[in-house]
Amino acid sequence: MRNFDLTPLNRATVGFDQITDLMDRVIRQDVSQPSYPPYNIEKSGDDAWRISVAVAGFSPDDIVIEQRENALIIAARKSDEAAAGKTYLHRGIATRAFERRFHLADHVKVTEATHEHGMLHVDLLREVPEALKPRRIAIASTQSKSAPAVDAATPETIDA
Repeated sequence: MRNFDLTPLNRATVGFDQITDLMDRVIRQDVSQPSYPPYNIEKSGDDAWRISVAVAGFSPDDIVIEQRENALIIAARKSDEAAAGKTYLHRGIATRAFERRFHLADHVKVTEATHEHGMLHVDLLREVPEALKPRRIAIASTQSKSAPAVDAATPETIDA
C-alpha cells in the first residue's frame, strides 16, 4: 500500500482539517474491512440519507444505536439464552455480535430508526443552524463617508 503525505495540503488550506483527517483515515485503513453485517447507504434527499443494515435474527431489543459527536455506532449482541437448548443441523444465518461505525459530517443527526423484515433503517438529516448558513454582506462605499448613502430602491426628493 502506498503512503501519501498530506502535509502540503494542510499548508494550503485553512479550516479544512476535517477533510484532511478524513482522507488520512481512509488512506490508513486496513484493506480487510469487516463485511458483516451488510449495509446500504442511500441518498433520500438533498440533505437526507438512509443507512439500511441487514440484521436478520436480531430483535430490536438486541440492537443498540448511538450517536457520539460525528460518529454513528450500530451494535448488536444476541443473548446466549436464545440459542440454548437448540441443536442446529445447518446454521447459515449469522447472529454473531457486531459493531458498525459510520463517520458523519457536521450537523448530521439521526432522525429515526426502524426495524422491519430483518432490516434496520436509520434515517439521517443534515440540519445546518441558521447562524452557519450563507448570508450576503453589503459593501460600503468609502468615497463619501460624510454623506448618507441613498438607496436606489427608495428614491428620496430633496427640497431646495
